[in-house]
Amino acid sequence: MTDNVYSFIGLAMKAGKVVSGEQSCEKIIKCHKAFLVIVSEDASFNTVKKFTDDCSYNGVPFLQFGEKERLGKSIGKDLRSVIAITDEGFSKRLTELITENKQKNTGVG
Repeated sequence: MTDNVYSFIGLAMKAGKVVSGEQSCEKIIKCHKAFLVIVSEDASFNTVKKFTDDCSYNGVPFLQFGEKERLGKSIGKDLRSVIAITDEGFSKRLTELITENKQKNTGVG
């Protein structure tokens, strides 16, 4: 199930709907062009807090998912702690996939 999420992130990247890296994501959030921000679960406390606050202030959905290495690999890059999705359709589907994945892994639902 986790692989489905990474594959879908890769698909969004190929479609040109993913921005990665802290500075680029911060800029996209502040320009109100992000529909979803995903921060890796192994990101630093400061990174998580910064993007939680930025997303909350700007009304952008925020999720924690995956590992830096796999997030980066899914978009053809090195380690990535933060990615932003700039398309509403991709963001909705990714939210569904991540939610399903978390429910399955925690046994909820």
